[in-house]
Amino acid sequence: MKKPDLRRRAEASLPRRSRKHPAGADSPKSAADTQRLLHELQVHQVELEMQNEELQESRDRSDVLLEKYTELYDFAPVGYFSLDDTGHILEANLTGAALLGTERSRLNRRPFRGFVAPPSRPDFLDFLAKVFAGAAKQVCEAKLRKQDGTHFWAGLHGGFRASPDGPREICWMVVSDITALKEAEAAQRLLESVTASNAKLKQEVARRKTITESLRKSEAQQRELLEESSRMQAHLRAMSHRLIHAREEERKRISRDLHDDISQTLVGINVQLEALMREPAINLRTLRQKISRTQRVVEKSVAIVHRFAVELRPTSLDDLGLIVTLQAFLNDFMKRTGIRTHFTTFAAADKLNNRQRTMLYRIIQTALDNVAKHAEASRVTVSLCQRANTIQLEIADNGKAFDVAGALRVKSGKHLGLIDMRERAEMLGGTFTIESKPGKGTTLQARIPLHRRQRT
Repeated sequence: MKKPDLRRRAEASLPRRSRKHPAGADSPKSAADTQRLLHELQVHQVELEMQNEELQESRDRSDVLLEKYTELYDFAPVGYFSLDDTGHILEANLTGAALLGTERSRLNRRPFRGFVAPPSRPDFLDFLAKVFAGAAKQVCEAKLRKQDGTHFWAGLHGGFRASPDGPREICWMVVSDITALKEAEAAQRLLESVTASNAKLKQEVARRKTITESLRKSEAQQRELLEESSRMQAHLRAMSHRLIHAREEERKRISRDLHDDISQTLVGINVQLEALMREPAINLRTLRQKISRTQRVVEKSVAIVHRFAVELRPTSLDDLGLIVTLQAFLNDFMKRTGIRTHFTTFAAADKLNNRQRTMLYRIIQTALDNVAKHAEASRVTVSLCQRANTIQLEIADNGKAFDVAGALRVKSGKHLGLIDMRERAEMLGGTFTIESKPGKGTTLQARIPLHRRQRT
């Protein structure tokens, strides 16, 4: 308000009596001067009071505006920062402090780059340099790290201005959380990638449909190949059975030859040596010693040949039957290995045909050889019984266990004895199973159908 107006208002507000000359004045001139001076003082006092009222109103309006500004500044939806030319924080609003996850009082003079993730620092420093270079408004995206170590994506908008407190340069920077925008962009890229993948998938589906049609056309040929493969497998199994049978026949022939030829020859030599011992000769004592030593060698050779013949095929299996042959074999097994053996059978076992007797003997022979070589057992039980129309053989030991599945894999090239036992049982239409558990030893079972009329 202008001063003349203020004076007019002050004069108008004075009481009317103060405007008249006071009574009892000594002289008219001095009374008039005093009255004017008093009037001026009163007017000046009123002016001062009115100025104070106007100043108080102005300050109240300023406080309201400052409060509104503070609310707009501190509680804005984005963070406001002022940085010096070294990148240190001079001021920050409450939103900015909340974005960085710390109190505003702790941000003063801290370098803002300390809140920037290392991969984004080069971009931020370049953004800051461009701002202080006086370039136009700069925009930057950076990954910021909060006080607790979590990260978020922020959009930075910066401008350059001189400091109101002096020649110092200041960067005014607006920080907003754009994590959702970044996630939306990533989702959009993912959607585009999925769309492209779907297009490729459609092409792949079309290609596979074409291939399926081609496969359907060749289905008849595949069926023929499968049937041919089945026939070949059956042929191979038949050949395997014939091979086992031929091998058994060959063993039988070799056993007969050893018994008829080699053993008889060695016995003849022994007889001749005995006759030689009875003939008188010079230095008879020396001659007899030589002959005695030769005789012992021949006897040992005869025993070896005999055992070899038994291992190939004992003649007692055909002459005396299965039970006697197994008992003799088990007794010899106990003497050779020291493993206690318990054998049970049924009376009609000797009535089995030749192939059945041979199969049972070979399985028992092979199984006990495996026990002696690998099981480290002290006891083995051999049980042969008849159940309905089935012959069941069970061999159990108390030795260490082994991996049955791995041992029966033909591709391994090992454990051919187990495979041979299985093939012998299956050759007669039977089954062959092995169960081996640590602490319980190994149990072998072979079951074959009883065919009494089968040709021997």
